[in-house]
Amino acid sequence: MKERLQKIKEEALARIKASQNPEALNDVRVSVLGKKGELTALLKSMKEVAPEERPAFGQLVNDTRAEIERVMEEAKKQMEQILLEMKLKTEVIDVTLPAKKNAIGHRHPNTIALEEVERIFIGMGYEVMEGPEVEYDLYNFEKLNIPANHPAKDEQDTFYINKEIVLRTQTSPVQARAMEKGKLPIRMISPGRVFRSDEVDATHSPSFHQIEGMVIDKNITFADLKGTLEEFARELFGAETKTKFRPHHFPFTEPSAEVDVSCFKCGGKGCRFCKGSGWIEILGCGMVHPHVLEMCGIDPKEYTGFAFGVGLERIALLKYEIDDMRLLYENDIRFLRQF
Repeated sequence: MKERLQKIKEEALARIKASQNPEALNDVRVSVLGKKGELTALLKSMKEVAPEERPAFGQLVNDTRAEIERVMEEAKKQMEQILLEMKLKTEVIDVTLPAKKNAIGHRHPNTIALEEVERIFIGMGYEVMEGPEVEYDLYNFEKLNIPANHPAKDEQDTFYINKEIVLRTQTSPVQARAMEKGKLPIRMISPGRVFRSDEVDATHSPSFHQIEGMVIDKNITFADLKGTLEEFARELFGAETKTKFRPHHFPFTEPSAEVDVSCFKCGGKGCRFCKGSGWIEILGCGMVHPHVLEMCGIDPKEYTGFAFGVGLERIALLKYEIDDMRLLYENDIRFLRQF
């Protein structure tokens, strides 16, 4: 038995010495020291040893195990050191190189412009309200005083789901829904995405954003509308900004007007940005039509109001001097990094 034990020890030490990698060492551990290994099998055959010799033989087996484990651990450490040195030679890290930074995103130009507009109107006591992008024809047109034969209802301008449902062409339906609730007075703006069947070019897109506002209360006049929009223009484009109201027609309002602001680039003197006129058109507005108030359950003899609407992209293009609307949608990181 002692000769067999010595043979196992010598063979194990020789295999350890010949091992070139940790996998080979593990094979030696399993075949010699494992549950089904040679030393374990030798211990199970202790019954063949005379009883008086068993303690000494058992101690000899344990000493042999300890010796094999010691040599194996030393070999493992040497292998790990060699592997580490090889990695250090082949996987050199230059600590002087700049580190890779995480690409953290930021707000889109449209979002920046929207938050600024919301801040201005919330500061004047307005509430921000939202509504569905897929809207009933009733709210998108009829309750806004746009009859069935109006050009705005032509299929060339509007995306129809069916005869009664459309992709909203403006955020004014949110105003109609707010009036229907009957909670007066109303001071609100309604930003959101709208859809029109337009060709894509530098100033048009089939999907864009609008911000529409409305005030309904007793004794509201056009003077209140002018004062509100003048304050809005000064807050958005600068304290020296002036406004100009030009008569216009909108079915939702009567009387109606287009609003221009003095060019904030040249101060109204005339430049390329304002095409030499000194003025830039920014929005449409007017007093809420009495018929619209009636259709939404509000007595026009007791209440009056005004409404206005501005394109969010229009504000972003003007404020940040962007000359092509398509840049806002192309997700070109070189463009977006500028904001």
